[in-house]
Amino acid sequence: MSNEPLTIGMLGYRFMGKAHSNALERLPMFFPEAPEVERDVLIGRDEEAVAEAAERFGFNRTSTDWEAVVDEVDVFYNLGPNAIHADPSIAALEAGASVFCEKPLAHTLEDAERMRDAARDAEGTAGIAFNYRFIPAIQYAKQLIDAGELGEIHHVRGQYLQDWLADPTSPWSWRNDEEVAGSGALGDLGAHTLDLARFLVGEQAGDLTRLSGQLKTFVDERPVPGDDGGTLSSGGGDSTETREVTVDDAYTAQAEFENGAVGTFEATRFATGHKNDHNIVINGSKGSLRFSVERLNEIELLTEDDRGFQTILVTDEDDPYIDCWWPAGHIIGWEHTFVHENYEFLTAVAEGKEHTPSFEDGYRVQELLEAIERSDERGEWVDVS
Repeated sequence: MSNEPLTIGMLGYRFMGKAHSNALERLPMFFPEAPEVERDVLIGRDEEAVAEAAERFGFNRTSTDWEAVVDEVDVFYNLGPNAIHADPSIAALEAGASVFCEKPLAHTLEDAERMRDAARDAEGTAGIAFNYRFIPAIQYAKQLIDAGELGEIHHVRGQYLQDWLADPTSPWSWRNDEEVAGSGALGDLGAHTLDLARFLVGEQAGDLTRLSGQLKTFVDERPVPGDDGGTLSSGGGDSTETREVTVDDAYTAQAEFENGAVGTFEATRFATGHKNDHNIVINGSKGSLRFSVERLNEIELLTEDDRGFQTILVTDEDDPYIDCWWPAGHIIGWEHTFVHENYEFLTAVAEGKEHTPSFEDGYRVQELLEAIERSDERGEWVDVS
């Protein structure tokens, strides 16, 4: 392992750029054994905006052209819109850098396949940012499931419920454009749920083998943000111009696992009253567990000796990652999941090892997303084994 800091290039400086930059800032304070990094170059199209973000996020310099700098860094973070995941990530891998890409892996299955193949041939480490895997309660739940505490898995239910587009006057954004996003709630939210299901029950139930799905768009066009720069929370812009919505607002899917377990999954941006309610329920022959991101430090667990569900606070020092944070009972938050996943990824980079979740995992989820779309188009079950 080199003693030199890993130089970081980051494409994207808004929501995910802020989340990952915050994680990099926190790493040396709470995970002193983590590899040392240097936030080298922040990349974005708007020169003034990216310069302002670079100053806040602690980057040395900026660029408006990823091609000009992709071969100058050790690690390339691709946090841009889905349609620009493939080419910059592949170029970085071919230049010898390690790559960390936000989910979903790409906006099409074809691009996801190109990225997977590039990662297979690359010297560097490639990882995809499924941050919910790194919640301590999720890690604890996986330990229980892998140890057989729930017995044979019968049911997996996953929901991701948000309401930020329930208002039809909420403004159009790139997330409403199939050419850029690939899909709507399906890829943006469903990718997380499908990955979490595979992660949690893969050892016990195997992978998914077939599924059926339905997609629904409730609002066909939305106002274009006006000069006030309307945002997702602004309730709309001041312009009367509208643009077509070409992605789904919600999806539902049924699935079957290798062991015969059944899965039901859904995501929506129209669940009024739900802000970021990502929840998963697993039922087995000996017990069950329930988890919701909105109660991130807890799981509800029923084992064969219990008469009812017990709420377990996953904040003890022997729980995953907790010994790096606060005393027992002092809860952590959503942003800490990014610290954990960055710690794991950068450690793998420094040690020259593979990272999980990998581009292979991202490609598998992309296959499932694409199959749900095909099922909706055909009105039939699709084999995904």
